[in-house]
Amino acid sequence: MDIKQLKFLIALDETRHFGQAAARCHITQPTLSMRLRSLEEELDLQLVNRGQRFEGFTAPGERVLAWARTVLAAYDGLQAEAAACRGNLIGTLRLGVVPLSNFDPLHLMQRLHAEHPDLRFELSSLSSEQILEQLASNRLDLGVSYLDRLDTERFDALPLSETAMGLLYDQRFFQFGEQPLSWEALIELPLGMLTSGMHFRQSIDHNFHSRGLSPQPLLQTDAVHQLLQAVNGGLCCAIMPLNSGLETLTDHLCLQPIENARTLANLGLIMRRGAPRSALAEACFMLYQKSPAGL
Repeated sequence: MDIKQLKFLIALDETRHFGQAAARCHITQPTLSMRLRSLEEELDLQLVNRGQRFEGFTAPGERVLAWARTVLAAYDGLQAEAAACRGNLIGTLRLGVVPLSNFDPLHLMQRLHAEHPDLRFELSSLSSEQILEQLASNRLDLGVSYLDRLDTERFDALPLSETAMGLLYDQRFFQFGEQPLSWEALIELPLGMLTSGMHFRQSIDHNFHSRGLSPQPLLQTDAVHQLLQAVNGGLCCAIMPLNSGLETLTDHLCLQPIENARTLANLGLIMRRGAPRSALAEACFMLYQKSPAGL
């Protein structure tokens, strides 16, 4: 058994296709199949259901796959740790961010890339629960998530600045004055929102309901990009975090502050406490502690 076989297994899980997995790993499909059969023979387990095409993993295969991810994460962490001991950062920083946060990961990635050109990035938009679960299982190095239910015995966190809210709209379809908008004024607008249950939506609902207001959104979606497309098309306006940079995506977008608009919980930069601990995550923590305003 070697690291490459585990990489092949993970690639097959992510692509769900033998040919695409082989192409991702820069090998031929027969080579991929041969190496995976060799792994099955060594473990004396069938890992993959095969027909004319990939048909999923067997139950033992799913369990082996979980271990493969853990082993590969540990291998990558070992390489990154050794490089950090030499004064370099290499490998891939795996960062998970909740949808619609006021934390722009671009600034962090730009700073790290400028100082460590060999560093790569893997950015995922995930729920708070997914971020904490993937940090705990070492599938993420770093998370940006809400701190209201954080287990401080398992995770370290650096609080980020408070998240204020504004109304994002396209100036070709809507016009407002320069003053902050009231929640009472928003109730009259066609609004697009994330689906209920998402943390940012819960904060929006709380701000409305605490004032005795009941919004009737024109559009609900679980995808931020679809919300942005609807705003840019003039279908609706959307309540978004201030200082998120969303208004710079096109020349027509504007982000107007809303009076007394805050999320229910603050965000934080989070990493796991237990070993193995990511050298890349620790470098990010140090960078933020030195210059929180710059991130």
